[in-house]
Amino acid sequence: MGRYVRVDNLTRGSSLAEHCRVAASLRDRTVGLLATPSLPTGEGLLIERTQSIHMFFMRYPIDVVFVDRQAKVIRTVTGLRPWRVIWWARGARDCLELPVGAVEASGTVRGDQLAVSPSA
Repeated sequence: MGRYVRVDNLTRGSSLAEHCRVAASLRDRTVGLLATPSLPTGEGLLIERTQSIHMFFMRYPIDVVFVDRQAKVIRTVTGLRPWRVIWWARGARDCLELPVGAVEASGTVRGDQLAVSPSA
């Protein structure tokens, strides 16, 4: 089943994901969203300890948010399509993968402060 968290944007007073799976193990971080047919609104994947991601073999685009150790937004990428790579997000510790539109809907931009808490 895994661990789930909620991710909120404290700066904007908005939510990025109410039910976000945490990928902490090497296996979970490597597989990521590959086994999922889609990513519903309100869900996401928090990949711990990564400064880069790839979209090889993905079936759908996603929004991406890289954060540092304090959960401050370092970089956002909207509508990242399959077969693309983000080689390096300087200063990032973790990566949040979200449904397309989640970044815009939450108003999230570089410098925003996020909060990660256990999901209900």
